Amino acid sequence: MNGRMPVVWSPATRRHDPRHEVWLGVATPAVEVAERVDAILDAVGDRVLVPAGPLAGDLLATVHEPALLDFLATAHERWVEADYDDEVGQDRVTPYFFLTPALTGGMPVRDPAALHGLTGRFCYDTMTLVGPGTWEAAVAAADCAATAASLVLDGAPAAYALSRPPGHHATAAGYGGSCYLNSAAVAAQALRDGGRERVAVLDLDAHHGNGTQAIFWERGDVRYGSLHVDPAAGWFPHVLGHAGETGVGDGVGATRNLPLPPGTGDDAWLVAVDDLARWVAEWGADGLVVSLGVDAAADDPESPLAVTAAGYAGAGRRLGGLGIPSVVVQEGGYHLPTLGTLVAAYLDAHDGA
Repeated sequence: MNGRMPVVWSPATRRHDPRHEVWLGVATPAVEVAERVDAILDAVGDRVLVPAGPLAGDLLATVHEPALLDFLATAHERWVEADYDDEVGQDRVTPYFFLTPALTGGMPVRDPAALHGLTGRFCYDTMTLVGPGTWEAAVAAADCAATAASLVLDGAPAAYALSRPPGHHATAAGYGGSCYLNSAAVAAQALRDGGRERVAVLDLDAHHGNGTQAIFWERGDVRYGSLHVDPAAGWFPHVLGHAGETGVGDGVGATRNLPLPPGTGDDAWLVAVDDLARWVAEWGADGLVVSLGVDAAADDPESPLAVTAAGYAGAGRRLGGLGIPSVVVQEGGYHLPTLGTLVAAYLDAHDGA
């Protein structure tokens, strides 16, 4: 494919339209918008574009619980049938009630009968709304990751999945953080199913990928490493992403978190990238998934960090230089004027490593 990383994409990833987020009880404009897809395509569209195939189905059932998949597949249709738009003026599936341990106290519980109660069984924040095209877009995002993995298994040194909406906050049983299905986990599982024995996921997003960590928390065949803003400084996901989280059971030592102070720039950020790169290389990984969030950039409205395009290029050189067959999966990145440039900086440097 002309020596450059191919781009796997699907027009269906544009179908998700959250319209707004509910932040501290207030509806604010959504930043995870369909225009993200076009901003990236404009910057990387001179590469070979590969249509995503319908490859994620069985993989989704491996990394997510059936109840979550069933809920997401039907939630908006049921919301419309229940007429919440006319009743309360909300046309997106939005939780208000959450099945937390503080509520249940260890007692047996049943699923809520009302959809507006059931939503809080699966969604863990008020920011991640489900609209008419959310399920189709999320499946398409996972298909992009699975297709990119298939290209790598067929011999491509690397492939980029333009997955949208992002996925690394989606757990096996729940969704949140603007994420519904975990595309990075799908890619990692596809590599494992394809015969790669040691697969690593390195997460460059500004925020900890609690969903990916949770999915592989007890597994030793997939390592998860993340550099992100320190949740102890008040950042999402607040309760996860600390350095002491290293996995349990067969997964002991297979998780590594490098929390960074707010405002961290290129130099210190790349030191953390080097640390994770060594960790993966010393383990002998034969497959790599990079969760490429570019919301650590200084111009990004969601950014707690100050990484530049040169920083992302540095990460591309370092991780590309490992020589490990790689699937690069898009995660965050919300500043439309610079989004494509940042993604291209990583991909170009990875190609040249």
